[in-house]
Amino acid sequence: MQQPLIIRRLGLTEFESTCQAMQRFNAERTPAAPDELWLTEHPPVYSLGLNRRQVRLPQRNDIPTILTDRGGKITYHGPGQVIVYILADLQRSRLNIRRLVTLLENAIIELLAAHGVEASAKQDAPGVYVQLADAQEAKIASLGLRVKNNCCYHGLSLNVDMDLSPFEAIDPCGYAGLKVTQTKDLGIAADMRAIGEQLLQILNAGFEQLQAPAMTDDMEKHD
Repeated sequence: MQQPLIIRRLGLTEFESTCQAMQRFNAERTPAAPDELWLTEHPPVYSLGLNRRQVRLPQRNDIPTILTDRGGKITYHGPGQVIVYILADLQRSRLNIRRLVTLLENAIIELLAAHGVEASAKQDAPGVYVQLADAQEAKIASLGLRVKNNCCYHGLSLNVDMDLSPFEAIDPCGYAGLKVTQTKDLGIAADMRAIGEQLLQILNAGFEQLQAPAMTDDMEKHD
């Protein structure tokens, strides 16, 4: 039987210390430890994942670039972005990594649909995408996961009401020319708190309804 998720609302946290806290949690957790969702927000930071080859580093020194152990390439975090970290025992939850990625993407798609915005996911480029008024595609949410000992950490970021200009200094998630958008620019009036709580509710319901086969490997899917 699935154990209830523990939900922690952390407020504004430093990216590096939060990553270290997730690593400790994953290393020290026992088979009986409940899974957790951490809702947070970070000061401006570029996050550089494990796939660092041919990454265009940001040419600005006012925002730090921090190496992290999640998969994927490079992204930006800053105030006005909802972040949910998922600390889950995949084997106990009967989740494989592909189903977890789909669960996270579908949660964001469901949230956006509730506000009248159609969104979609891609098999070969994890994250959530929307069509802008000019018919161009833009990314609104990113995923980045790490799996160790059949348990995962890191999670997702959803742009809500932030300064998007730092994305212009990088190739978001490694894709040159990829446009980035946010819920505010799509006409969604809900603020950070409302969006965060709604996303937590959807994710919690998704984990409660898990009907997945056992995980068979330590695949990772990112960004």
